[in-house]
Amino acid sequence: MDKIIAYTRVSKSIIELLEQSYDVIYFQNYEQLDDPLFKKELQDAVGIIGLELKVNQKLLQHAPNLKIVSNVSAGYDNLDLDAITKAGILATNTPNVLTDTVADAMVGLMLATSRRIPELHQFVQQGKWKEYLQTEYFGVDMHHKKVGIIGLGGIGEAIAKRCHFGFDMDILYHKRSRDLAVEQKYDARFCSLEDLLKESDFIVLMVPATKETEKMISTEQFKLMKKSAIFINGSRGINVDEEALYKAIIHQEILAAGLDVFDQEPIDMDNPLLHLPNVVTTPHIGAATIENELAMSTLAMKNLTTGLQGKKPPNLLNEKVWDFYEK
Repeated sequence: MDKIIAYTRVSKSIIELLEQSYDVIYFQNYEQLDDPLFKKELQDAVGIIGLELKVNQKLLQHAPNLKIVSNVSAGYDNLDLDAITKAGILATNTPNVLTDTVADAMVGLMLATSRRIPELHQFVQQGKWKEYLQTEYFGVDMHHKKVGIIGLGGIGEAIAKRCHFGFDMDILYHKRSRDLAVEQKYDARFCSLEDLLKESDFIVLMVPATKETEKMISTEQFKLMKKSAIFINGSRGINVDEEALYKAIIHQEILAAGLDVFDQEPIDMDNPLLHLPNVVTTPHIGAATIENELAMSTLAMKNLTTGLQGKKPPNLLNEKVWDFYEK
């Protein structure tokens, strides 16, 4: 049987299905390149499926038989698409299935941050609730505010939908081009990044990680925000200058932040953002629900097996390789 390497976030039931047709070697951790056993198994592998493994030239030199890489994620900044394409290997991801799940998580961060839920949870647990809550512990409303969404793709639109219909919020958005359908559905307003930062009460960053978006939110951008603004990052940690964010919060240039992603993951416990009560953090759990985990693994398996059968995977990232296959 052909060999497949699976790692980290692949549902057990999907592993069992794959084992019916393939020799599946499972690794718990995704940073395995220094493991002699991983290198050995990689030599014969025709497919790789999992989350966050860095597939680059360094790895590919140990994988002469590899035909496809199936990412269990909508994001694919862990894949060196240039190197993968040059090697004639198919690369796929799992978009769309996680849209609603991630949108739910981002709205949850907005609520948790604005109403100070984690902070007040500790307040109760620590026995500090002795009388009526003093105003110094009050949060701020989310409803009827302005939310600015940077990067209005599928997830951004799902956030806009929840904010517009669920919280009567005004929707501002910034992306490369206008989306008239979104404007009509959610009474959204397309605006420049500068105007969005100046006007929004909540700012939600949902852009992919690229060279152009690296640290796109830094000192200058935080200074444009309202002092009452709440910043949410559900994109990638590299898109935000964390030092600038820390300074913006301690200097009270913005009110608070909710972060699901970080420049270093898992986060360094010495990161000063962890010690601020008005910063709510979650461990990159935007898509992490039981239901969505299975949905992503199922789609990743479909991408993988379709490619190995010589057919075009439904979520192919590098069309150039398929053009070569067809020729």
